[in-house]
Amino acid sequence: MKVYDDKHIKNVALVGASGSGKTTLADTMLFEAGLINRRGTIEAKSTTSDYHDIEKERGASVYATPLHTEWRNYKINLIDTPGLDDFVGEVLASLRVADTCIMLINGHKGVEVGTDLIWNYVDRYAKPVIFAINQLDHPSANFDLSYASIKEHYGNDAVLMQYPINLGDNFNSIIDLLKMKMYKFGPDGGKPEKLEIPRDEKEKAEKLHNELVEKAAENDEALMELYFEKGNLSEDELRQGIKIGMMKHELFPIFCLSGLKDMGSGRLMGFIDNVAPSAPEMKPQPTVDHSNLECDPAGPTVLFVFRTLFEPSLGKLTFFKVMSGELKTGMHLTNSQTGQNEHINQLFIMDGKNRNPIDKLVAGDIGATLKLKDTNTNDTLSVEGTEVRIKPIIFPEPRHSVAIFAENKNEDEKLTEALRKIQAEDPTVEVGYNTELKQQIIGCQGDLHLSVVEWTLKHVHGIDVRFESPRIAYRETIQKSGNSTYKHKKQSGGAGQFGEVTIKIEPYKEGMADPEGFNIRGVKEFDLKWGGKMVFYNCIVGGVIDQRYIPAVQKGILERMEEGPLTGSYVRDVRVILYDGKMHAVDSNDISFKIAGAQAFKEAFIQASPKLLEPIHELEILVPEELLGDVMTDLQTRRSIIMGIESKGKYQTIKARTPLAELDSYSTRLRSITQGRGSFRGEFSEFATVPGNLQEDLIKNYSKQELVNS
Repeated sequence: MKVYDDKHIKNVALVGASGSGKTTLADTMLFEAGLINRRGTIEAKSTTSDYHDIEKERGASVYATPLHTEWRNYKINLIDTPGLDDFVGEVLASLRVADTCIMLINGHKGVEVGTDLIWNYVDRYAKPVIFAINQLDHPSANFDLSYASIKEHYGNDAVLMQYPINLGDNFNSIIDLLKMKMYKFGPDGGKPEKLEIPRDEKEKAEKLHNELVEKAAENDEALMELYFEKGNLSEDELRQGIKIGMMKHELFPIFCLSGLKDMGSGRLMGFIDNVAPSAPEMKPQPTVDHSNLECDPAGPTVLFVFRTLFEPSLGKLTFFKVMSGELKTGMHLTNSQTGQNEHINQLFIMDGKNRNPIDKLVAGDIGATLKLKDTNTNDTLSVEGTEVRIKPIIFPEPRHSVAIFAENKNEDEKLTEALRKIQAEDPTVEVGYNTELKQQIIGCQGDLHLSVVEWTLKHVHGIDVRFESPRIAYRETIQKSGNSTYKHKKQSGGAGQFGEVTIKIEPYKEGMADPEGFNIRGVKEFDLKWGGKMVFYNCIVGGVIDQRYIPAVQKGILERMEEGPLTGSYVRDVRVILYDGKMHAVDSNDISFKIAGAQAFKEAFIQASPKLLEPIHELEILVPEELLGDVMTDLQTRRSIIMGIESKGKYQTIKARTPLAELDSYSTRLRSITQGRGSFRGEFSEFATVPGNLQEDLIKNYSKQELVNS
């Protein structure tokens, strides 16, 4: 394959809501360039990028798929991304290495919730953006509505580059405001006729052209002076101003097309070639040590891994962007995170499942290699002596968690290995054994995301699994003081066991005064690994308990706090005052006082008005305005406290505090209420008291389970 220099490589991510036509456009761009002989379709399950079995089965993208096309001596690396928010990890990884984003807008729906969700990530990276209003051949296409929705959501920085004529079934013409020409397409699309703008469109086109010129000129002082001097800008000057505005994330050109009928895709690719920035023109890459790495083909070789994939017939496939220097087959590179050396045996340009071997890649290019041993997503590889680590992609926390079990217990080890691979492929999947809940928990972005994991386990790894709602990590604490004396005595021939302790326990609050009425000999604070504290006061006088047994009492109490008396949950925020006891010269030992301390704590805890605490999550829920009431009603059934509502165009953001126990399957419910148009983010806030009636039920259920287990 031809090796392109860094100035002739453009990296583009195709993003947008589900159903906006990204996959179809990708195939059209490859076909238009002559890289494939026949355009695939979603219906025929024959597109280049949606090649995985699960994508064919679902008729929608699940993975971000790198492709490439060539147009007029430029190489365009495309990444076709999923449109559903459950697969946001694929989008984020693609945005990290793209230099321009094409945001596809469904021409008969306009800006959708999915568009806004993806825009938030695009905006965070401040990437150059091209809006492409697609599907203008659809019978219900409405360009004016789509254009208005872009302006409403993203402001006046969005500016028309083109507008269509003859929408719907008769769509065949585009007025180009940069070249001031009309492109007219035949029934099969492809290369258009380039015509003069019709007389009845001339005034409109001139007005819109002037708006484009003004927007382009305001991004550069020299261009602004030229504009004031001449009253216009040349085509090259316009391109320069548009490019500057795009790189500042202050100008978003709007194109129009039909990806299905191959109308407008060639013009879009030409614009990418001539105007969209290349990697060396973009800002340097930030590193973890707060320095920057320039995209310099003459610099040291540095790669950033943005995706990992396990292909059944190939093994581990690693996708990367060359951030600096040149990469050739046979090179040895060092993983800056692990320190391990990797040998680059093979290099590929990927087009879906097709691998195109290549000997060299230069700075700014995207490629893949096979069977790297110790390198995963977010790792940096560089030549020896170059100590650099590219700042990693920040993936979102899971929004939906379940306990996972292999149906066949003999496959537990196989399941663990399969989940490890799935997590390596998709960092938005989190897997781990929760020792507190005694369950293997898998966290993901929603029920659709989880269904893909289940499909992969069954069809790729041959493992049948079941999911259950995870247990809730409650906490136990007390509301008043309690006292207890416990004597542990055991005699079974020879040396026995004897230990007696008397303690008082109280609720602990940060900054509270020391207890009164005790002779305090020592204080020790324990920061509990599950949150909160246990503060231990040694108030033993007169040697009734030898000092060497005090740590055993502490250990017994701490171990008992790992399984509270109410529901077996962790105990927190308690202070313990050890002020009396007895010991035996022969039979006392550490184990005796450990047991005595644990049992005394349990008895005192029951007397101290114990209560359960539950985890509370803060939610941000984005919903269409007309469905606000339905979502609010559902939240109220989940014991939510509404903290506020903010308007965002045609959508509303609800801020609420909701118990984690009420969020089981919430992503599924929200999708049902909003017809897939709503989304939410949540994070842990604090522990709060469980209502009395619910606490009683939880304690009863725990007691019943304990009887069953015994």
